[in-house]
Formats: sequence, C-alpha cells, structure tokens
Amino acid sequence: MLIYTSGTTGRPKGAVHVHGGFPVKAAQDLAHVFDLGPGDRLFWVTDLGWMMGPWAITGALLRGAALVMYEGTPDFPAPDRLWAIAARHGVTHLGLSPTVIRALMAHGPEPVRDHDLSGLRVLGSTGEPWNPEPWWWFFREVGGGRCPIVNYSGGTEVSGGIVSGNLLTPMKPCGFSGPSVGTAADVLGPDGSSLRGAVGELAIRAPLPGMTRGFWRDPERYLETYWSRFPGVWVHGDWALVDEDGHWFIQGRSDDTLKVAGKRVGPAEVESAAVGHPAVLEAAAVGVPHEIKGEAIVVFCVLRRGEVDSVELRAA
Repeated sequence: MLIYTSGTTGRPKGAVHVHGGFPVKAAQDLAHVFDLGPGDRLFWVTDLGWMMGPWAITGALLRGAALVMYEGTPDFPAPDRLWAIAARHGVTHLGLSPTVIRALMAHGPEPVRDHDLSGLRVLGSTGEPWNPEPWWWFFREVGGGRCPIVNYSGGTEVSGGIVSGNLLTPMKPCGFSGPSVGTAADVLGPDGSSLRGAVGELAIRAPLPGMTRGFWRDPERYLETYWSRFPGVWVHGDWALVDEDGHWFIQGRSDDTLKVAGKRVGPAEVESAAVGHPAVLEAAAVGVPHEIKGEAIVVFCVLRRGEVDSVELRAA
C-alpha cells in the first residue's frame, strides 16, 4: 500500500507499507492505547486519503469492532451531524481533530446536548497540536467530563502513534502520557542524547512493526529524511518536550521552523497563541523574507462568528 504524505519541500513522499506492518501497528494501538475490542464501535472522523482512514478500517476490523463511516462535512445539514451519528449508532470510541472541535465550538454546546452520548467510552484526537480551550470543551461537552481524551501523534511513515495517552495513567490537557506501547520514543538534544525539560527532536531508538519500508522509488530520500541525523536512530521531524512529570507535548514540525533574527520558533507555537485569543477560530503562521531579520512571521486568522476585523484586533 502506498500512502502519500507531504514534505516541507519537494514532491510528496510515497510511504510504502506492507501486510505485516501497517495493519499490525493499527490493531496494536487500537487495542493497547484505545482499548478497542469486540462489541465496540469506532467513529474516527478522517479523510480516507490520509493514513487514519486505512488505519481505522484495518485496525477496527482486526480488533473485531465495528467501524462507523460517513460521507460529507461535519456541520451539514446541521452542526449536530457528528453528535447525531454517534448517538444513533451507539459509538463507543469517537476520534476528532482539534480543527473539527474548534469549528463546532462556534455553534455552542446545545447541538451536543441535544443527543445522548452516554455510550461514549473513549475520545481520541490526532493530526495537530491542541490549545487548551477546545481540549476542555471536547472533554466537558462531548465526553461529559468522564471520558479520557487519548491524544495520539505519530505519522504516515510509522502507521500510527509514536506518543499517546491511554485509559490508565494520568493525562494533562493537550499532552500525551508517554510513548505508545512498544515504541522506543525519545526526545533528543543537538548531540543525540536524551533531553528532558527542554524542546528537542522526537525520535525512535528501536524498530516497530509499522515503519515504512521506504519511499516509493526514492530510497535515498527516505534514508536522508529519517536516518541521516544520528546513527541507527529514526528522527521524525517533530519538536517535542517531556515535562517534569513525564508528560509529553508535541511542539510542531522541526523541519518547518521559522527563524527570526536568529531565533527559532515553530509555527504551532505562534498559531496556538493566536487561537488563544477569544476572537480567533483558526490560525496559520508562515514565514516571509525580511531584509533585516532574515524572516518575519505572518499569521492568517479565521475569526469566530460575530467577530469583526479591526486594527485593534490585528494588533492584539
């Protein structure tokens, strides 16, 4: 199976996956990370062109669970569409991205409260870093304050999670409890040594079943992308942090770093600050050339309904 994933520069990368890798990793994570099994129903809102589509199909069926699928957008014909599907089909495991939550938050809690979601047992999320407000909204409004949010981050090239939450250990808003089961994840400093309490490179120190066999017809690019930094270590391309309590946090792409006057900053840090403003629903930060600083940051924002663009808002 070939799954194409974007590169920060150059053409998309065609990750090559095999029978003994991709479905095994999907089933392992759904079993050990999400506690999915016979009698459960998984509804993971995703695009079938992305790895989470075949991940949900192969993983759910190998675990003997049912998979709920739908076609269309999350807010049509009404903003309660996802909650209605979850209630009607007895969904036990619901996976949503932070972007979907931020979009549906704009409609308020009433569309959620109109449906019986007591059958939910586990909430999941992946695809991008959280910021606190939508994480708490997902936890309180959708999960009723009783369902754990299993935050899940990895990649197309490893067929699933590198770090994740789980149903047993404590969780922190927007964070991860630790490495996914069976994954020798680490955070590395510039010299390749383990780093704690500071931002470093997310890496994997030992093989796991889901790793791609390489890039389609481009083996040299595969080796350069993941294996060239430190001998025998897979460097994933994400900034990560392990705090004093051992909780992990993803800080955005390390290969997408902005450098302003010599200072490095990840777009996700800027975007999280922007969506922290009550008027902002979505944000995207990019770098543009600057004669003095080398690079300057430009932020594109989507405002919440009822908010009006102004000079004061842009300054804020």
